[in-house]
Amino acid sequence: MGDDAVQPVKDEEREGPVAQVWRPTLAAVVDSLVQREGVLARGLRAVEPVSPVRTRSCLDAVDAYGGVTLVPLPDEAWNTSVAIWRGDHWNCLVNLWTAEEGRSDLALDADIFERGGSYRYRVNLVHVP
Repeated sequence: MGDDAVQPVKDEEREGPVAQVWRPTLAAVVDSLVQREGVLARGLRAVEPVSPVRTRSCLDAVDAYGGVTLVPLPDEAWNTSVAIWRGDHWNCLVNLWTAEEGRSDLALDADIFERGGSYRYRVNLVHVP
């Protein structure tokens, strides 16, 4: 990671880009949704356990969007995905991509918490913001 890497910013007034350090974990969460698995099945230790009900809710949102197939995030997904500081955590909206349309209106909503020099991730939902 070079000096130009996007760093986490604690700014409650403005959205900014998703920090470089969070991208691999968020991409792995999306990969688990692409494969229609629970996040726990992916062995993502930094991600808080995602209940079967929440996983089903995320997948149901994709299904309700209408006949699309999620695909892994391309690099350009980070150009439009955003994060904002909420006082004790960051809230991220990661744009999701589909085979049929490329960038979709769907987004993964996740919270990221700073914990002793590392980060913990909580998956909230998939929705159309």
